[in-house]
Formats: sequence, C-alpha cells, structure tokens
Amino acid sequence: MSATAFSSVHRLYVKSLYRRYLKNTLDWTVRRDTWRGQALQIRAEFEANRNVQDPRSLANILEKAEANLASMRHPDPVIAPSAPGGTKWERNLPPSMAPLYDHEAAEHH
Repeated sequence: MSATAFSSVHRLYVKSLYRRYLKNTLDWTVRRDTWRGQALQIRAEFEANRNVQDPRSLANILEKAEANLASMRHPDPVIAPSAPGGTKWERNLPPSMAPLYDHEAAEHH
C-alpha cells in the first residue's frame, strides 16, 4: 500500500484528533511553557503511528486514542470569551434598527 492510500477525509480526521488532544491538554495546563513539553510528547505519539498502513491496526489505534481523549477530557474546558458558549457571547448585541412602534400601521387600524 502506498503512503497516499488513505483518503483526505482520513487525514482531516487525524488532524482533528490531534488538535483536540492539544486543546484538551491546554485546558488542563495553564502555563504555555509546561504545555509545550506535553504538546511535543503528543506530537511524538502521533508521529510514531504515522506510517501504519494496515487499516485494522490503524482503526484500533484511533479507537484507543478517542477512548483515551474521552477519559481525560477536562470537565470545565476553557472557552474563548467571544466564542459560542463563552462569557461574552452575544452579550452586547447591537440594537435593532427597526422602529420600536410602527405608527403608520397603528393609524390604519
């Protein structure tokens, strides 16, 4: 099997899994200098499985990685304040430019 045997969807899935691992680790670790060492360790784990060509063993590796990520998921992850679910999400919406009261419609009734 060639190195390009897996689809682009598979690559996107692995990238997503990698980013979720990094984000979850960052939720647990406040200091970036400490987190950087953990990020390098995660990268090394992903690189160790980079050349796995057998679809069954790869599926097994990914299944274990998903289970591991689910088990170490942070109970209160960091959410950017202006992101959906953040503390400032839709806090100061701009006011509506529509009229508060339609005088013309009220006159016709």
